[in-house]
Amino acid sequence: MAEDELAAFRERWKEELTSDRDELRPVQPGGHRDLKNSYFENLENLNESRSPSKEAGDGCTEGEARVEGGGGRASAGSDSEDQPQYVSIARSLLDGRTSPLLDRIQEERSRRKRQYQSMTGVCSASLQQQRLQQQQPKRKVKKDEELLDQLIQDLNEVNDIPFFDIELPYELALKIFQYLGRAELGRCAQVSRAWRALAEDGVLWFRMCTAEGHHREASVSDSPCWKSTLRDCRSSARTVRSNWKNRVGSISQLQFELGKVLCDVSCSDHFVLAGYTSGDVRLWDTLHWDSPASFLKINGLSANSAPRPHVSHVQVNSTVAAAAYEDGCVDLWSTETGGQPIHHYQSPEPVQVLALSPDGAALGSAAGADVRLVGADDRGYWRELCRARLPKSVESLVLVPGRGQQGPLAALSAGEDVHLLDPRWGGGPRTLHSVYGHPVTCLDASDSQVAFGVKRSGWAMHDGGNKIHVCSLETGKAVACVGDSLGDFTCIDLRDSPPHLLVCGNKDRRVTVFDLRAGSSVASLYAHHLGVTAVQADDWKVVSGGGEGHPVRRVRFNTSTLVTANVPDDKSPRGACITDDDLTAHRRHRGVICHYDFSEDALSQDHILPICRSDYIESSGYNYNIGLAVPYDRLPGSRPAL
Repeated sequence: MAEDELAAFRERWKEELTSDRDELRPVQPGGHRDLKNSYFENLENLNESRSPSKEAGDGCTEGEARVEGGGGRASAGSDSEDQPQYVSIARSLLDGRTSPLLDRIQEERSRRKRQYQSMTGVCSASLQQQRLQQQQPKRKVKKDEELLDQLIQDLNEVNDIPFFDIELPYELALKIFQYLGRAELGRCAQVSRAWRALAEDGVLWFRMCTAEGHHREASVSDSPCWKSTLRDCRSSARTVRSNWKNRVGSISQLQFELGKVLCDVSCSDHFVLAGYTSGDVRLWDTLHWDSPASFLKINGLSANSAPRPHVSHVQVNSTVAAAAYEDGCVDLWSTETGGQPIHHYQSPEPVQVLALSPDGAALGSAAGADVRLVGADDRGYWRELCRARLPKSVESLVLVPGRGQQGPLAALSAGEDVHLLDPRWGGGPRTLHSVYGHPVTCLDASDSQVAFGVKRSGWAMHDGGNKIHVCSLETGKAVACVGDSLGDFTCIDLRDSPPHLLVCGNKDRRVTVFDLRAGSSVASLYAHHLGVTAVQADDWKVVSGGGEGHPVRRVRFNTSTLVTANVPDDKSPRGACITDDDLTAHRRHRGVICHYDFSEDALSQDHILPICRSDYIESSGYNYNIGLAVPYDRLPGSRPAL
């Protein structure tokens, strides 16, 4: 009974739709029908053609049923051409049809099978004729032909799936592909031409190149093919790493005139700044050796002094170079123009500490207990930001990197105290750490933390020896406390170390890498030189320098180059002055700056760096007191870690 009522309801709905089609008919220009309406009309005709014929009890023969069905389809097709889209959809639902996509797939499959059968029929006829001509047909050929036919049929079956009929927006497909790596993109490029265009998109390879640390300041339009650029960068990185480990490269010495003893050296990026006892300051650009900005002129006050004061400290970053003299004068130059100083100020006492912001236009100096911070405003004019006085004489001064528009923040050590100084506070420095009888021996800072070494004496030596404390700049609380050395910590590198790692040097010739999260040492190496006065590390190598009398006080490296500075303790050795009757003093007594380039692919013994020819066992020989080591290396002849 329910089925009869449903059939009656369908018949009434059909009559209403048929009677109202003239009112619902849209006005369309002739010859331009909507593609979607045509798609549903074709589906309707296709389903009607597949509907079973009427039974014989209706009074019609099979042939008449075909004729009547054909006429019905023709009339239905003519009616559906004038009907809107939703009417066709309603008719399909009333007839109880399934998804139109399945009918489309079935129709396409039948058409391709008929096409395949017609093609294989011709091929079979030609093959049969060849078999008749051959007296002994080969069974292997028949088997190969069957396999080929089966392969073609399988490919047709695969193509029946309408996967590639779906049009995905290019931006959305690119968003999906950006989560793939190099190997996955290479596999996707072999699927089809469309996938290859996506897998080789320049935006994907540009992001991948910058994510690996190459060309971070470049834009997408700077390279026509970022895929090739990344390939070249990775190849160069492998060559450089191999040369670092095998100690292969070229060396050049940055020499100045005779009669001048090196006082201090500073390095940043591709700039090297040196100050001499004659009062001269020299700037080298390792990318452009003949740059006119290499010659820096001294201020008029120091230039007219007789004798000219020695240069006590120098600092350089990518935009500014600074030098402090023994008479308390401080000069600043532009690394782009050189020549005359762009800023100058005078301190009443000799400057003991000079610090320059690594990535900003800010300078800090300390003369005794007086601290001064200067910086450049938005128009480029330098002015004094703040001045403070501490209870004790300042021994170390570091400007925190990554401050941007917030202004400079200075970390200072004076005796047993560690202070923070910000010009915005207006109330003088704030004490970060202070323990009576435990002086601070070294200091360094990153963008979020400050680390300093503390010397313990007396009863505190039984509590694990000397320590390194790490404090948060945001909260001012201690983050970690590492180290248990009997010797004093002489240098520390927190700014350039990998995340959560810290490397430091000690008087007992030990270089230690600490994991701040675990609070323990990762690697401990012993240098062949006496004492460690300079150290730097990255994610896979450590460079340290030291010695006595003429130690290496500065080491600075980047991806492929290394700069070392041998600064003597004695600033007036015999034979180092041009007026001496004996000029046979070795250049190590006058100081020397060496620039090493590991990017050259040289395999001969002549290109092995002289500082790297030591086997870490010999106790004699100078070798400029440089020690290069890769973390986790087991060096022959080195003592085990404590």
